Amino acid sequence: MMKRLAHLIICCVIAVVVSGCASSTPSRFYTLNSTTVSVPAVMPQAGYSVSVGPVSVPDAVDRPQIVVRTGPNQVSVGEFDRWASPLKNSIGHVVVENLVSMLESAQVTLFPRSTAAGASYRVVIDILRFESELGKAATLDVLWTVSSSKNGQSRRGHTTLVEPAQGAGYADLAAAHSRALGQLSFEIAGTIRGFEALQP
Repeated sequence: MMKRLAHLIICCVIAVVVSGCASSTPSRFYTLNSTTVSVPAVMPQAGYSVSVGPVSVPDAVDRPQIVVRTGPNQVSVGEFDRWASPLKNSIGHVVVENLVSMLESAQVTLFPRSTAAGASYRVVIDILRFESELGKAATLDVLWTVSSSKNGQSRRGHTTLVEPAQGAGYADLAAAHSRALGQLSFEIAGTIRGFEALQP
């Protein structure tokens, strides 16, 4: 009798585990994308180069899961809605792609690649706030610095952007963050052009 009862319990446990695995929700992955127009296959060689990075993000969002603000002092972590790659890496890659297009130069690289050594301009990005609100908006609050190795000058900027989400899903939030990063890249590109305009 005891053996039959033990066998029945084991069978029930196995059934519960198998049904749990079969019904588990698959993870969904999202990316940030550049928002500028596509660039030609052959880019002109500008008389300067740009290195982007390092990029820092708040600890609260430095994780695979997408963190969504649900109240003034509350967030929700989307266990099954995740970034396809580390957030700080994605932000750096997007800014590089945007600057390649905006500056019309292939000489934009992501720090600390060896090709970034000796760059004419260094762009450091410190994300103070990277907030997501489903169905509402993506918010970026960024301190950034462009330093010139040509004349030793640098310019610091503080940019706050609120980009409305054009839908209620996580993909819409990722797209809104991508558009905000496009605006940030535009400001950085303008600063680099300003430095270049002062060159003799």
